[in-house]
Amino acid sequence: MKSINSALVLGATGLVGKALVTQLLKDARYNKIICLVRKPLKHSDYPDPNGKLEPIVIDFEDLQDYQGYFSADHVYVCLGTTLKQMKSKTAFRKVDFEYVHIAAQLARAQQAQSFVWISSVGANAKSKHFYLRVKGELENAILAMSGLNSPSAVRPSFLLGERPQPRLVEKLAACVGQLIAPLLFGRLGKYKPVSASQVATRMISLQVFK
Repeated sequence: MKSINSALVLGATGLVGKALVTQLLKDARYNKIICLVRKPLKHSDYPDPNGKLEPIVIDFEDLQDYQGYFSADHVYVCLGTTLKQMKSKTAFRKVDFEYVHIAAQLARAQQAQSFVWISSVGANAKSKHFYLRVKGELENAILAMSGLNSPSAVRPSFLLGERPQPRLVEKLAACVGQLIAPLLFGRLGKYKPVSASQVATRMISLQVFK
């Protein structure tokens, strides 16, 4: 299959982002993978025998200044953090809502063919849980955006994979999740823990190839 598609990835250094870029670099349908990152990538983490990878170090506070990169065929957003990391709800919302929403606006302005981002199982704008409420508000805002081509949210449950700085609570949650996974089926199936590579594969499957 001829390589004619370009991809733009935000959040390439995270658990899903790294799995996604790795898969995109192997995908014959792509000839260019642009990654907007806060700091230089470790190229050893992203095998690139065909020279597709183009990491661009940016300041996400000035994301609008990089609008031209959003003319890529497919835009993938894997940005996300935690309240514990950000220390405040305002800082958390800036990353998980504002940056992603701005990215969607830039993708619309540049007429990207499709836009896929990571949300969360249970996302609901009316949730009492702050994290899920922000995710739900973002879904509503992006899906209501007229002129944005093929927007799709992926809603994973707990993510399995090797994190750069694993925390004890995450290790315990992963163990418990894997133990109870066989009991989660039917309506409860969406709560099964899922690997980062599975989420990445799902994101790619939602893109529109022309």
